[in-house]
Amino acid sequence: MSRVLTAVAWPYANGPRHIGHVAGFGVPSDVFSRYSRMAGKQVLMVSGTDEHGTPIQVQADREGVTARELADRYNRVIAEDLQGLGLSYDLFTRTTTRNHYAVVQTLFTAMHENGYVVERSQLSAIDPSTGRGLPDRYVEGTCPICSYDGARGDQCDNCGNQLDPQDLINPRSKIDGKPPKFVESAQFFLELPAFAEALGSWLQTRQGWRPNVLKFSENLLHDLKPRAITRDLDWGVPIPLPAWQDRTDKRIYVWFDAVIGYLSASVEWARRTGDADAWRPYWDGSADARYFMGKDNVVFHSVIWPAILLGASGRPAGKPGPLGELSLPTEVVSSEFLTMEGRKFSSSRSVVIYVRDVLERYGADALRYYLSVAGPETSDTDFTWEQFVTRNNTELVAGWGNLVNRSLSLVHKNLGAIPAPGELTGEDHAALAQSKAGFASVGAHLERSQQKAAITEAMRVVGEANKYLSDQAPWKLKDDPRRRDSVLHVALQLVDDAKALLTPFLPESADAVDAMLGGDRPWAGQPELREVEDLDGGPDYPVLMGDYDTAAVWESRPIRVGQPIGPPTPLFKKLDPSVVDEELARLEGETSA
Repeated sequence: MSRVLTAVAWPYANGPRHIGHVAGFGVPSDVFSRYSRMAGKQVLMVSGTDEHGTPIQVQADREGVTARELADRYNRVIAEDLQGLGLSYDLFTRTTTRNHYAVVQTLFTAMHENGYVVERSQLSAIDPSTGRGLPDRYVEGTCPICSYDGARGDQCDNCGNQLDPQDLINPRSKIDGKPPKFVESAQFFLELPAFAEALGSWLQTRQGWRPNVLKFSENLLHDLKPRAITRDLDWGVPIPLPAWQDRTDKRIYVWFDAVIGYLSASVEWARRTGDADAWRPYWDGSADARYFMGKDNVVFHSVIWPAILLGASGRPAGKPGPLGELSLPTEVVSSEFLTMEGRKFSSSRSVVIYVRDVLERYGADALRYYLSVAGPETSDTDFTWEQFVTRNNTELVAGWGNLVNRSLSLVHKNLGAIPAPGELTGEDHAALAQSKAGFASVGAHLERSQQKAAITEAMRVVGEANKYLSDQAPWKLKDDPRRRDSVLHVALQLVDDAKALLTPFLPESADAVDAMLGGDRPWAGQPELREVEDLDGGPDYPVLMGDYDTAAVWESRPIRVGQPIGPPTPLFKKLDPSVVDEELARLEGETSA
């Protein structure tokens, strides 16, 4: 059985997630994982909340709590929201576990012993208001290369070049807008230039990557610089070296420890399932490792994380650390940005739609469908409430929901059970063949992470099934019950096929359809929020895990003749057009508050 590692970007635990976040890392990763499980692959889908770094400290100061208290609160909020969205994590954990600290320190030490992590002095940015170290991304200014005003201290998003905070023209703190103070400070650096050749060779072997991701990644290799991976902070993973481990003013910085979370979560999952080595087949080069994120995270996953994996594995020189040789990503699947009603999402300016609010008002599958069919897969995309309502009503309710309701209602009213078919016509055979062919065409798109094309093809199959039912008009065949039964049998087979094709995108409603068709075990597994003990003696915390060994399979399976069919229940809620005005008024009210 082939294996798949689905590595999902780690959301910051400094507030609830909005739909722009889950458009990039959440729904795409779950669609791929659910499809892979249905196709018979062994999947490990891991992530968690990213809980170190300045964003956590800044938000904690605003709320008058400690960084740990803030992380505890939002770790739970985010886990609950992702559970509500139906994201099928094998483990959704956090970066403040003792297991994570140990794995981070193991990789740090291995890279240090191989000469890829070295100590040197640098100018560090200090916030004049708090006296704390400012991470690169919390310093903004004008790019010295392209003159873009809004470059960050680690990278210019306009020209793509790596930067250091002191390189910026007119640098300012993102926290209070004041110029930072630069002081000499000893830090540890990741020797990125040492990996340029190995990374270049690896990127040249990548097949099927989205062109913008691959080109951007290759361009980064032209000007790699050593990058500080420690900071003058008291919140983070301690530096595991004798002269440093007891210091309270130095920590491994968040961008280094967060990407290691994919590995530490895999290790934690294995330990929690009773086989401490179960993570290894997902990291030895034999698994298909897909990483899902928004485009602002590409540099960390296509350059920095692969460099860490190489260095800890003793490549290009050195020896593997205690965790052995570790495989690089198969593909970095990056989505573009989602805007909202023509504006950039901004929690601080209340230009935001929180996941929890959409789930409470409209349900998980309505949001999952919209983000799948109209999300920012390969280009920036604008979310509008008008389009959300229109797609819900015309595609989910009037398309898929209507097919289910019409087909099951006709069988329930006329027969009460799935009828046996009589002799099938050419039209019947053509409809069944086209439906069955959908598994190959939709599956091929999902294998290549072309999810918009995949769900469009699946909904085309639904449309053809609706057309078949309308053309054959079984309600007009009362005088020909054998032909009526044949049409209704075919119609239910088309419904069952469409249910399977749509399961990766719409697991909740697919499960409901399976139950209406007589399924006797869960069809699409859902994540569970479990309270667990820290494996190494730290505080308890919630995780997402689940039993995804369900009935769902990626193939057409014959429906059961004689299976009783009751009255169908509505799959989706038709939204009144007034929803658009209500949501826009709510947005304007929050923005002006």
